[in-house]
Amino acid sequence: MKRRSALAGSLAALATASSARADTPVDLQLVLAVDVSRSIDEVEAELQRRGYVEAMTNDRVVDAVLAGEHRRIAVCYTEWAGTHYQMVVIDWTLIDGAGAAHRFAEKLSEAPRTSQSWTAVGAALAFAGQRFEGSGFSSRRRVIDISGDGRTNDGPPAELVRDKLVAQGIVINGLPVMMNRTNFGRPPDLSLDKYYEENVIGGAGAFVIVADDFEQFGRAVRTKLVREVSGLTSRAAPV
Repeated sequence: MKRRSALAGSLAALATASSARADTPVDLQLVLAVDVSRSIDEVEAELQRRGYVEAMTNDRVVDAVLAGEHRRIAVCYTEWAGTHYQMVVIDWTLIDGAGAAHRFAEKLSEAPRTSQSWTAVGAALAFAGQRFEGSGFSSRRRVIDISGDGRTNDGPPAELVRDKLVAQGIVINGLPVMMNRTNFGRPPDLSLDKYYEENVIGGAGAFVIVADDFEQFGRAVRTKLVREVSGLTSRAAPV
């Protein structure tokens, strides 16, 4: 009986140790949640994808990664539209230098793109928040970086999901794209940035970086990543 108890204890200790080893410490766990709703045309989708590819390999972003305590972060890239479409494009990936950043960017540039109906910001936040469960990484900071060109018109209200995630210690930052053209017959949403500020972002130091259009998207992503990786909250962040 004692041998069984000792064996059970040893197995439990081994399982605990294995679990602890699986959680690699990083400075940041970051989910990039990217809008692929039909309001984004093919040219804009290409500019959007290129913006993330170039930002991930930018020297300022890589330098910010290497300046952290652990000199590494973990990134997960998701795409979203309506509640029916929430997709992991690139699962959790360790970024610990220029080589890893370039491999991530190459994988992203080769991933197929899609376009789906509806805009479910709340569902996108919920899906992104679930990605932290069993990620295999541990960090003091967990951040969702959500970008999009419209407000919720499907699924749960963004602010309700936001509040639940913030209560779990997750920070949500936003990158609204201010469209300067009509969209499916609707006039441009000139207050989308305010919607993101009031209904989407949340948590300690949460912020919004606005892209005036998709031509400016790449620079906005780069600025945002530097701030997120560095843990900066000041608007005077390097670009």
